[in-house]
This record gives sequence, C-alpha cells and structure tokens, in this order.
Amino acid sequence: MGNDTDRQYHIEAAPGEVAETVLLPGDPDRVDVVTDRWEKATPVADHREYRTVTGRYEDTPLSVTSTGIGSPSAAIAAEELARVGAETLIRVGSCGTIDPAIDVGDLVITTGAVRGEGTSDEYVRGEYPAVADHAVVSALAAAAERLGYTYHCGLTMSTDSFYAGQARPGFEGFEAAGSGSLLDDLREVNVKNIEMEASAVLTLANVYGLRAGAVCTVFANRSTGTFRTEGEGRAAEVGSLAAVLLHEMDARRDDAGANAWHADLSLEPEYQ
Repeated sequence: MGNDTDRQYHIEAAPGEVAETVLLPGDPDRVDVVTDRWEKATPVADHREYRTVTGRYEDTPLSVTSTGIGSPSAAIAAEELARVGAETLIRVGSCGTIDPAIDVGDLVITTGAVRGEGTSDEYVRGEYPAVADHAVVSALAAAAERLGYTYHCGLTMSTDSFYAGQARPGFEGFEAAGSGSLLDDLREVNVKNIEMEASAVLTLANVYGLRAGAVCTVFANRSTGTFRTEGEGRAAEVGSLAAVLLHEMDARRDDAGANAWHADLSLEPEYQ
C-alpha cells in the first residue's frame, strides 16, 4: 500500500498503488467492464467519480481509473495519476460519430483531437496540439486487429457539453449559436467522432511528458440517426490488450538499448 501522506486528494490513490499504464473510462460502472477481462483485480480507491482498481492482464500490470464526465474531472485524474506514478494513460469510452461510413459498435482510435473543451486552455495556449502518442495508437490498432474488431483511426473533437456543444437541442429546443452547421463543418475537415475527455487527456500527457491515447466504441451515428449501446466492452478489451503490447514493446526496446550499451563496452578503444 502507498504512503498516506502522498495519497491524492480526489482519486485517493498513493504511489505504489497504481500501475504505470492506466485505462480511463468515464463511468465508474465501466471499471467492472474493464476488469472482467483481467486475471487479477484489486480495488484501490473509490471516491466521488474516481474509482481505481489495479491488477494484471496477460501477466501485465495495469490499472483503471474512472474519470466521470468531461474534461475538468478527466484532467484531475490525469494530474493525480501522474503524481502517483502513471506514465501511460489510455482513455477507453464511448462516442458519437459524424461519419456515415462508421457503424454503431465500431471503434474509433484517436490520432489527435480538436480542443473544443476549455480545460486544456487552462494549461497551454490554444495552438498547442492534442496529439496521441504514436506507440499508443499503434498498440491500440494492433490490439483491435488481433481481436477482430472494426476500427477507424482519425481525429476526435472533445467538447464540454453533451447537448449544445455537440449540436443537440437543449431544454425546450434551445439551439446554441453555430450548432446548425457544426456537424457539417467537422465532417468537412475529416473529424471522425465527438466525445468529452480525449483532448484534455492528450494535452496534459504531452505537457507532462507522458504517453496517452484514446479508443472509443461508437454508440451513435449522428449522420444516420442510429443509436445503440452496442459493444460497450470492446474499447475496454482493446485498451487492456494494448497495455500488454506496449509493455512488450517497452521491454524489447529496453533490451535492445542494454545490448547496444554492452556492445559499446566491448569495442576496442581507438586510441591507447
């Protein structure tokens, strides 16, 4: 167990209780969806929207922390997880697509995100990109391939509002300024999906020198008007397997680096 003096205020986890790779669903109930696939799962903390479990999947240590809805609470999770030792953050959630070619139940792997939320603006100027780590993207794609799930890689838009910010009518039919053209505008520039946390997680990870990525199951296609909560566990399964693949990639890289170092030591000096 961790040292209580270092226990974080919101997530209530301490150093030593969280693995280097952490999956980030929004809904606390989805933590069980994630850990159902693991060989071992030990509860760490449960406070507000933040529920954390640490365990192993295919003999790889990993954790899961729910973030609640939206970038403000997701940023708190990212901040505090970094402080207790997390180095890779992978959002696993649900989203709506605006691409008519993407089916409900498909996965969208984020390569970068439009910063339509306001949380990341508190950290860095608006021109700073929200970019997923290339190794995380590769691992997520490889995991989806291995599991046989249909996936799409591309740009995500993150917004602070489920209703007005995603061009949905508000109370009594209220429509926010610009909402009439929002989906068409995003579709025109090849944005694949809309959700509420990815851009903040990616931005903070890059600011702090961490790795991050996101994979979401499509629950709604805004272009076709289709909605089904289908394939909820696919993002969780892909994220878990991606953590395994990243662990293997890191181990091979470390071994290659060590072998190169030993090879350098064995070289004869050029000058005596």
